[in-house]
Amino acid sequence: MKVIVTGGAGFIGSAVIRRIVARTDWTVFNIDKLTYAGNLESLGEARKSDRVLFAKLDICDRAGVERVFREFRPDAVMHLAAESHVDRSIDGPGAFITTNVVGSYTMLEVSRAYWQGLGNEARSAFRFHHISTDEVYGSLGTDGYFTETTRYKPNSPYSASKAGSDHLVRAWHKTYGMPAIITNCSNNYGPYQYPEKLIPLVIQKAVALEPLPVYGTGDNIRDWLYVEDHAEALLSALQHGKSGEVYNVGGNNEKTNLEVVETLCAGLDGLVPRKDGEPYSSQIKFVEDRPGHDKRYAIDSSKIMKELGWRPSETFESGIAKTIRWYLDNETWCDQAARKYQGQRLGRTGS
Repeated sequence: MKVIVTGGAGFIGSAVIRRIVARTDWTVFNIDKLTYAGNLESLGEARKSDRVLFAKLDICDRAGVERVFREFRPDAVMHLAAESHVDRSIDGPGAFITTNVVGSYTMLEVSRAYWQGLGNEARSAFRFHHISTDEVYGSLGTDGYFTETTRYKPNSPYSASKAGSDHLVRAWHKTYGMPAIITNCSNNYGPYQYPEKLIPLVIQKAVALEPLPVYGTGDNIRDWLYVEDHAEALLSALQHGKSGEVYNVGGNNEKTNLEVVETLCAGLDGLVPRKDGEPYSSQIKFVEDRPGHDKRYAIDSSKIMKELGWRPSETFESGIAKTIRWYLDNETWCDQAARKYQGQRLGRTGS
């Protein structure tokens, strides 16, 4: 099988490619623009594989994308390339509309033209897999879960741009008949995550003895999904998912942001205790909340579990332990990321 993976130098995309190389005999063509969060080192040993090809390419570059399709002749596309940080979308929404909406449109149009030129058997087997987020559904109250039929109600420029790309994929399937699936995931964490995100940010600030910023009162709730579990779900959906369907992927690990930070602090206390004997939790500092901060996300993953047999293998506790250990053991990668992002506060321009 030959698969194009867009955004394969990013956090989730690199996990997908690492898993493909480790678990299959597939060939991958990685398309990535290598923006601030893209890093080919995130591919690990998979970067050395002769089954992984790469082009530094913007998904909005239609001619460049067409060239990859023409030369590689894929059996499937896994579309992960996206601007993904809510705070950055508040400061600069234009980049999110360009990449997430226009870029997705470009990928769909190139894929459609390529798919229409295939023979009958290859046309039937082809898949366009769009990887999205639970944030498109908006915010939950104190109970209930997002399902595949939950009404879309995005509240940030980021989630609105992802909702737009979801709707484009659905429309291309319904209008043109192009085989496509969508997966919507909960908050990912794990190795190789860019340090603007909560978990790597807290780990690096903690060991540097810097304040640990927690938005508002820290009571916003997220469902946490270990990135390797997510990658396995994505491969399962690509291979066994039904065209036209949506699959929600969650970790069944609801935690408040404050609980996450306190768990990280406790883990670090055990592994690299402060020399002064104080707990890392003493560095927690509550800061001004993000504009339009969604209160709670929670995913109902029963559909992908029942229909495709996927289940997460990591609990929050086991996944966090692996994650802390990885960041402590990979200072070189962390230092490279830190040169691009020094932990500055983003997303404060909203009202």
